[in-house]
Amino acid sequence: MRTESAEFQLTERAALVLQRLVGRYIRDGNPVGSHTLARETELAFSPATIRNVMAELEAHGLIAAPHTSAGRIPTQRGYRLFIDALLRVGAQDAEVMNKRARNKIEKRIRRATDPKSILSGAAEMLSQVTSFAGIVSIADKSRARIRQIEFLRLSQQRVLVILVTKDGRVQNRIVSVEREYSAAELVEAANYFNASYSARTLQDVRTELAARMRQERRSMHREMRLAISMARHLFDEQDGAGGNVLVRGENNLLAIADFGELEKLKKLFDTFKTKQVLFDLLQKSLLADGVNIFVGEESGYRMFRDCSVIAAPYEVDHQKVGVLGVIGPTRMNYDEVIATVKVTAKLLGNALSVTSAKSVPAADSPRAPRRA
Repeated sequence: MRTESAEFQLTERAALVLQRLVGRYIRDGNPVGSHTLARETELAFSPATIRNVMAELEAHGLIAAPHTSAGRIPTQRGYRLFIDALLRVGAQDAEVMNKRARNKIEKRIRRATDPKSILSGAAEMLSQVTSFAGIVSIADKSRARIRQIEFLRLSQQRVLVILVTKDGRVQNRIVSVEREYSAAELVEAANYFNASYSARTLQDVRTELAARMRQERRSMHREMRLAISMARHLFDEQDGAGGNVLVRGENNLLAIADFGELEKLKKLFDTFKTKQVLFDLLQKSLLADGVNIFVGEESGYRMFRDCSVIAAPYEVDHQKVGVLGVIGPTRMNYDEVIATVKVTAKLLGNALSVTSAKSVPAADSPRAPRRA
C-alpha cells in the first residue's frame, strides 16, 4: 500500500513510521525519537532504519524537530496524511466512540424540546465529551424551506400568522387586517399558500411575494390576494442575512498546554465573539459528504494556525441545513473526535426532524375549512 500526496508517494514503510510517530505524539505530547519507535511492537525495524525513514519524512516536510533534541513532531502536512489514512480506513463510528459518551449526548439532545435548545445541547455535549470547543451553525433563515403556513382568526381585525419551516422552526406574528375574515376564508387562503409555496425557500417566496404585490390586484383571485397580504407581513420581517453560530465550552481551550501563548488564545477568543469567521468556515463544510477536517491554516484563517476544526453537516428530513463540529489543538485523538462529531451530527439531525414533524399544527390543520 502506498500513501499518496500531491507531490510524492511514501513507501509503505515510511507511511507506517509516520502513522506510529503521529499516534505516539498525539498520545504523549513529546517529540518522538527513533529508539522510541523501535520499541513499538508493530514496527520490526531497527533504530538505524527508522532514523533513515524519519530523515526522509523530514525532507518531505512531514515531520520536524521542535528544537535540538533527536525527537520529531508532525507538521501540518504530516497530520494531513495521517488523517487521510484514518478516513480511508473508515473505522466504524459506534466502535470508535465510547458508548457512554454516545448515550450522554443522545440523552442531552432528546431532553431538549425546541430546535434552538437541541442545537445548543449538541454543541454543549460535543464540548464536554471532547474537552474542546463545540460549535454548531444555525441554518440561514433565508434558505430554510417552508413546511406549512396557517392563518388563525383572533378577533374581528386581528389574525395570527404561523409559519413552520422544514428545519423545525416556528415563527408567528399578529397581523391587523382591514376587515373581518371568516375562519373558512383564512383556511382557503392558507391552502392556496401551502399549495403554491410549500418546500420553497423563504428567500424565493419573499421575492415572489414582492413581485405579486406589484401586480394589478384585480387580476388576482380572492384566496391569492388574502394569502399574499397575510404572508407579506411575516416575510417582511425576515432578515435573511447570514446565519448564526453557537459556541459552547470555549474555556476548555484554556486548560490545553498546546495553547500556551496568550496572544494566540486572545485571537482565537476574539473569533468566538464575532462568529462570522466561524460561520464562513462551517459553511465550507455544508456541502461536504461526511466529516470535513481543517488542519491549521488549511482553514484559510491564521487564528486557526495551531488548531484543527472537525465538522460535519446535519440533516433535517434528508436535507443538509447546518454544520456542527469542534475546535481543538492539532494534537488531538482524531479517530475518536471524528467519530464523535459524525455520530452527534446524526443524532442532532434525527432530533430536529422529529421536532420539525411535531411543529406542524395538527389539531387545527388548515387542510379543511373550520367553522367561523
